[in-house]
Amino acid sequence: MADGSAPSLLARLLTGVVLILGIGAVIVALSAWFNGRSASWEAYDRLLLGAANDIAESIRIADGAPTLNLPTSAFELLAQAPDDRVTYAVRGPDDGLITGLSDTPSPTRERLREAIFFDGSMQGEDARFVDVVRRFAERDFSGNVRVTVGQTMIARRALAIDLMLNALVPIAIAGAALILISVIVVRGAVRPLDRIAEDMAGRDPYDLTPVSVEDVPREIAVIVTAMNRFMGRLDRQFTAMQSLISDTAHQLRTPVAAIRAQAETAIEESDPGERDKRLERLARRTRSLGTLLDQMLSRALVVHRTDSVAREKIDLRQIALEIVETRDHEVLAPDVEVELVIGEDPVMVLGDEFSLVQAGKNLLTNALKHGAPPVRIGVSEDKGRAVLWIEDAGPGMSPGLLARTGERFQRSAASREDSGGLGLSIVTAVTDAFDGEIVVSQANGRFRIGFALPMVKGGAS
Repeated sequence: MADGSAPSLLARLLTGVVLILGIGAVIVALSAWFNGRSASWEAYDRLLLGAANDIAESIRIADGAPTLNLPTSAFELLAQAPDDRVTYAVRGPDDGLITGLSDTPSPTRERLREAIFFDGSMQGEDARFVDVVRRFAERDFSGNVRVTVGQTMIARRALAIDLMLNALVPIAIAGAALILISVIVVRGAVRPLDRIAEDMAGRDPYDLTPVSVEDVPREIAVIVTAMNRFMGRLDRQFTAMQSLISDTAHQLRTPVAAIRAQAETAIEESDPGERDKRLERLARRTRSLGTLLDQMLSRALVVHRTDSVAREKIDLRQIALEIVETRDHEVLAPDVEVELVIGEDPVMVLGDEFSLVQAGKNLLTNALKHGAPPVRIGVSEDKGRAVLWIEDAGPGMSPGLLARTGERFQRSAASREDSGGLGLSIVTAVTDAFDGEIVVSQANGRFRIGFALPMVKGGAS
């Protein structure tokens, strides 16, 4: 039984889509943050480096010592971040402070010609620093002068956030649009399932008609087709069961009443000779009823097996041989010898052994009841088909009766029994199930009837 608390397929699909988009959004947000931070740091690092270079270019040598007239252009560059604080320091060859703030950090250098960027602290606040070196080789002064400029990170962080948000806003709008489109697409994709569910929920419990596969996606059509096949099998089983019940009620009521009446009459009969005649008629009617019951049960079982038992490769010669060797026909016609006519090569078909045997017995029973000896049963090939046939010396069937061979309870004028029985309905059920047909021929005073099935290659499985 389905669990009503389980999430629907639509909810699962949408959850998966939202989860994928959410993971993508997180990845994009992180990428936007790192890209924005990189761009912001690069922009402000250039300003910081420009200010340091302006200060370094303003250094002059006077009286054998470096001097500095601090340029306003350096601080104009840094003034583009009005909320940030700035510090600087100019140090001589011995790291002595020439000008600036003494608490400005100074990095350890391995290469003198390259500018060094580093992070540090400015009065307890995170800051970014750059350190550049200018080399002097004057007559009265020779050595390196280092310029260190620092700036807090308020503006660069704000710029990084602005860049990230500017990137995320269109992405967020696109993500919302994707979610909306996904809802519409997924909803449309599962609509055929909703239609099928509504169809099944609104059906009568006994309605086994196929579900329409019109406008159903290929993946769902496979499921619907399998379900239709199952319902078709179930419908055929119900039909067979109803047919058996109907046939039983229709066909047994009168014979049972007649047997009861004949038995009561025989009991009341005082003349021994007349009593024996009545008992003989009673026995004959009982045998006829037993044969009818056997046929009805066999047909019901054949119909059931053709829908429920897997097909296998079968040699039709073995079917004919089994029909002859079981000698069931001797009960109906003990004086008639049935001749078996089979070749040496296998004649393979796909089918169910029990059903094929019952179909062959059905043919043989009708030949013994309505035909004339000698009777032969054989297997042959005809235009790529395997044929199991029964042949007798009788007049055969009239065109009208031949057209109704598949119907049940058809009387024949040649029949000596009280009921027409099941006719060839067992054979018809087998040929319908195994893609075969009933074949009839008459030549040289002999009537032949059988069933033909498609041949297959290979030995028996």
